[in-house]
Amino acid sequence: MKFGIVARRDKEEALKLAYRVYDFLKVSGYEVVVDFETYEKFPHFKEEDAIPLEEFDVDFIIAIGGDGTILRIEHKTKKDIPILSINMGTLGFLTEVEPSETFFAINRILEGDYYIDERIKLRTYINGENKVPDALNEVAILTGVPGKIIHLRYYIDGGLADEVRADGLVVSTPTGSTGYAMSAGGPFVDPRLDTIIIVPLLPLPKTSVPMVVPGDSKVDVRLITDREIVMAIDGQYYEYLPPDVEISIKKSPRKTKFVRFTREIYPKYTMRIKERH
Repeated sequence: MKFGIVARRDKEEALKLAYRVYDFLKVSGYEVVVDFETYEKFPHFKEEDAIPLEEFDVDFIIAIGGDGTILRIEHKTKKDIPILSINMGTLGFLTEVEPSETFFAINRILEGDYYIDERIKLRTYINGENKVPDALNEVAILTGVPGKIIHLRYYIDGGLADEVRADGLVVSTPTGSTGYAMSAGGPFVDPRLDTIIIVPLLPLPKTSVPMVVPGDSKVDVRLITDREIVMAIDGQYYEYLPPDVEISIKKSPRKTKFVRFTREIYPKYTMRIKERH
């Protein structure tokens, strides 16, 4: 069994816990690699065990951080590797266990006492080409000029769904429904569902509403505005695009895999939504 370790780089407690996990697994006889960026921030790991995330080829990744750490893993790894997520963030919607439970959780993996929770992702095509990371949470199409709205049309499976004048449009997975989409007025969607959520961001006039469509739908966005836009993926990747761009979004063939120890969804999600607000 081979493990990869990734830690939040701006928090010393996360880096120290990552090293404790690394040491525990090495002493226990397992093969372990560490994300090179984690190693750079805490160079107590063996240098020969440090490799870029893009080269991870392991059975499990142990992520010590918050949702941002998980998104970094998902944007850079090339294989769908199960992630055990240890919460060193704030709310941690994507995380599974608290730091005090770390070694108990690892032992459960070693004993085979877990299950894999698979989440859909979205793939974005710009003028027919996919050159950007898949989104675990959302693809946001935003005005490139603060204070100016954008005018766009979006189509579902080729049919015109809505014409929107707004600050932007958020196209989200159920996993991302608790993030930007919810801040824009979208619903909480149970992450077990296979759907895509579309939420206009501060539309004018307020005639455009959030929509939930089947997960196998294709969403095409065409701009009517004549100014550039910003496309943000999971709040981690940004790209400026010209107004004549054609954007298509659909379910990715890849999935995110989380190591889970319980199949309960509630009250974890609803309680964390209340904590956020």
